[in-house]
Amino acid sequence: MSSKVDARRERAGPVTPRPGPDARAPAARRAPRAAHRAAGWGVTAAIALVALGLWQAAAAAFGAAWLLPPPGAVVAAFEDPATRDVILANVGPTVEEALAGFALCIVVGVALALAMAASRAVRDGLYPLLIASQTVPTIAIAAILVVALGYSIVPKIVAVVLYSFFAITVNVYDALQALDPELPGLLRTLGASRWDMLRTAQLPAALPGFFTGARLSVAYSISAAVYAELIGASNGGLGIALTQATNALDQPRVFAIVVVMAALGLLGYAAVAAIEHLCVPWARAAHGHGL
Repeated sequence: MSSKVDARRERAGPVTPRPGPDARAPAARRAPRAAHRAAGWGVTAAIALVALGLWQAAAAAFGAAWLLPPPGAVVAAFEDPATRDVILANVGPTVEEALAGFALCIVVGVALALAMAASRAVRDGLYPLLIASQTVPTIAIAAILVVALGYSIVPKIVAVVLYSFFAITVNVYDALQALDPELPGLLRTLGASRWDMLRTAQLPAALPGFFTGARLSVAYSISAAVYAELIGASNGGLGIALTQATNALDQPRVFAIVVVMAALGLLGYAAVAAIEHLCVPWARAAHGHGL
């Protein structure tokens, strides 16, 4: 029997091993992912073009640039040296407030999520307070903080934290809750300490949720900083520039400042998404982000 098998093998020639699914997976996934990303950018461009067309039509219907300037007037505002000087002079304070508040959001949000994941009593006590904190308008919070803390940068940073930490807290907590409940017990039987469990199981499991919350929080931070500046700011900021342009009925400049605010939010989102791409390689195959 063995001689017949050997004869068949000689006639068939050498056997070339077929690549397994793991070998084909990266190349197979790369093409659909690129196609989906290109399709997403196409949808974004289409929506932007439709929005610009509707904007142009509405501006023509109103017929008053001081009420609703056409897109061309906003582009002309960016070309105006006075508008550029105003934006460049005020964008720094807003970015400083947003980044400082976002950094504190990370600390506060992760700490609260870990505390709620570690104790059911802490979770039951904190969750209603967290929900209640998000029902108060940011402008109202900023007004209270300005009265209590003055017109320095401190109330703006606190307003950013109060407005933006919730997304990180909830997403990190949900990610920790999705961890296999038997894994901590297994690690304990292997002699793992609490720090070992946090480092090897809980933190890796929480990273995707953390970055989901961080992408949202960094965008919220820009708007929260501007809200706080609208109430009171002594060191400048886009909120102050927005108020001054509105009072002067300079609508093209108002729209230009709004475009800058949106661009800052997108840049922050893209930066966090890029860091996520590097830090959470195991989550890249599961989903992609537009930026």
